[in-house]
Order: sequence, then structure tokens, then C-alpha cells
Amino acid sequence: MAGGMSRKGTDNMKKITNAAPIFVIVVLMIIWESVVQIAGIPLYVLPAPSDMLRTFVTEFPVLLGHAGVTVMEALAGMAISFVIGVVIGILIDALPLFKKCIYPILVVTQTVPVIVLAPIFIIYMGFGYAPKILTVVLMCFFPIVISFSDGLGEMDAGYRNLVRTYGGSTFQVYRLVKIPSAMISLLSGLKVAATYSISGAVVGEWIASQSGLGYYLIRAKNGYMLDKVFACVLMIILLSLLMNGAVKLFGYLMMPARRKQGAKGQV
Repeated sequence: MAGGMSRKGTDNMKKITNAAPIFVIVVLMIIWESVVQIAGIPLYVLPAPSDMLRTFVTEFPVLLGHAGVTVMEALAGMAISFVIGVVIGILIDALPLFKKCIYPILVVTQTVPVIVLAPIFIIYMGFGYAPKILTVVLMCFFPIVISFSDGLGEMDAGYRNLVRTYGGSTFQVYRLVKIPSAMISLLSGLKVAATYSISGAVVGEWIASQSGLGYYLIRAKNGYMLDKVFACVLMIILLSLLMNGAVKLFGYLMMPARRKQGAKGQV
């Protein structure tokens, strides 16, 4: 009986915890709407949430067309970042000298603002998709490399020694033990990178493009159409959340053991 009551209390607490962020967002939107309406703030200064949502619905077909371009650039950049991140992560773990040589360079790549590098990419690569994709890569590969290499380094040495005892090669150690044990860390890095990917594509589109959410955002900003600016920002937020959710789904499908474990925990 006591166990049942305790479980109910835990379930209720989880529901409250899950609903808390939604409640806070709703309260903030109400305050925002009230301030704009009471103070009579013009649309070109600060649109109300109702104006933003109305514009989002009206402009949705246009936003969706531009979003398709941005998502394509983000996915291409994420795919390249994934390959680069996995390869460099393994090299960092396997070769200590390589880590000492490459780690400072990796840090330096994150200290230079991407908005400064984007025009340089365009000078050398033109006005096509390449500079936008490279901008995404520059923003996304670092969290993947760091998370994956840390995960590889945190593996229990006993498992590696066990594979070695049975005559396993270095390749087999990574394939059978190290990489599977680092999957959680890799997925954590991918989640961060997925959230950055849309922003990276938008930054690349700010500099020079004829389509994409960054292009739409600049045009709306130059026309002082702040309701369209906020509607575009809302679309960027939604796409970033969808990219993050796609990585979670990828991890859910790639790690059936954790899926079964989670199902047992709910029983």
C-alpha cells in the first residue's frame, strides 16, 4: 500500500516537473502580451506574441520553403561533422601525440566568431551551398569530437584487457568495446551539435544567399517587419528542437539495450 502511494507521489512529481517549463513559458507570454497591449507598443518596435503567432500562420508556406533550404544545409553539415568528429575522436584517443598537436587547434577554431569567418568562406567558395555547410561544420564538429573522445577515454580498462587476452587487435578493441561504450557520450555531443546546426546554417545565409531562413530574416529585419522576424525566430527554434529530437530518436533506435532498460524501469 505504502509502495503504491509512494509510486503515485513520484509520478505526480514527474508530471509537475515536466509541466513546469511549459507553465513558465505561458506565464512569460502572458506578461509579454499584457505589456505590449497596455503600453500600446507599436508593431515595428515590439510585436505581441499574438502578432507573432498570427504572422507565423500567415507566412508558414513561405517560411516552410526557406526552412527546407536551411534544413538541407544543416543536415549536410551535421553528416560531415559526424564523420570528422568520429575520426578525430578515435585518433585523439589512440594517439596521445596527435591529441597534443590537434587539441589547441580545435580550441582555436571555437574562439573565432563564425560570423567573421563566413565572409572568408564565401570569398574562396562562392555563393552556393558550400560556405553555408562549412559554417555548420565549424559550429557542430567540436562538441562531437570532445564528447566522443572523452567517452572513449573513460572506458574501463578491464574490458580492453579482456579483448586483448583473447587476441583481439586494436581495431577489434574499438569496434567491440570502446565505440559501443562511448555511444552515450557521442549522442550527447550530437544533441548539442544538432541544436547548433540550424543556427550555423542561418549565420551562413546572413552573409550571402537567395533563400533560406537567414535570407528571410535579413529581408524582414531590413523592412522593419519585426512580426516576421519573430515568426522566423520561432521557426528556427522549432527546427532546432526537431533536430535535437531526431538525434534522440537516432539514439533510441541505435541502442536497444537502453530502450529495454527504460521500459523495465517504467514497469
